[in-house]
Order: sequence, then structure tokens, then C-alpha cells
Amino acid sequence: MYSQISKTWQGIFHDKAGNIRERAIKFRTEPALLRLERPSRLDRARALGYKAKEGIVVVRIRVSRGGMRHKRPVSGRRPKHMGVLKIKSAVSSQQVAERRVSERYPNMKVLGSYILWRDGRFAWYECILADPYNPSIKNDYNYRRALGLVG
Repeated sequence: MYSQISKTWQGIFHDKAGNIRERAIKFRTEPALLRLERPSRLDRARALGYKAKEGIVVVRIRVSRGGMRHKRPVSGRRPKHMGVLKIKSAVSSQQVAERRVSERYPNMKVLGSYILWRDGRFAWYECILADPYNPSIKNDYNYRRALGLVG
């Protein structure tokens, strides 16, 4: 069943289906970081360790796209030494999204994230978080191993 869900999502991304476009319009009006009831892509979430149980949280985050830019220097210098072009962050936008979510939820551990949608201005990711101190997570061996709590 999950492989079928995955194929459906790949088709939606490839065809830029109307339903996901409407969702993207709604995404733009919502806050940059939003806690969700359940994941949008169940197949990806399950692959990353999502289970509908206490202690597991799904968060959608918006990250702006595009390279990093520096202001053009006021005083004159060679174009080579202006330092305006070819300035890129060493980390991907997905890593930025995971870092921002982990800063917002310091008591949770990030299990993983996946892309939801990308347009010219923003990229949206869903992050799966686990609370290592929740008894249902603490007593589950697979989560303890994934979170590095097994000694």
C-alpha cells in the first residue's frame, strides 16, 4: 500500500497536480513553522519512523530558497574581489529546516524530514520528531535505538 502512495506522490510532483498547487497556496498563508495532526505523505513518514502514537510529532516548516547574497561593496575593487557571486551555504535547505525545527522543539529529537513542495520562493518540509522522555517512546526498543538511547 505504501508503495502505491509513493507512486501517487511522485506523479503529483511530476505533473504538478491541481490539488497540491491549492495546498501550496494555503501553505503560503500559514506560519513558517506549524505542528500538524498527521503527516501529508504517510509513506515517507513511515519510512522515517512515524507511528501514530504518543510522543511522535509532525511539523511542517517553510524555508526560503535561493543562494546567499552579499551586498555589493561601496568602495571600488576588482570584480573578482567583490565577493558577491558564488556565495553558497555549505548546508542544504533540508538540513536548515531540520535545524530550525530542533531549535524550536529542544526537548525533541529529529527522526528525519522530507520535502512537501517547492516553488520559486520557498521549500516546505515535514519533520518527524520524537520525544525521548515520553514513556511510550522510552519503552520502544526501535525508537531508543534510532534516538541513540540504547547503551
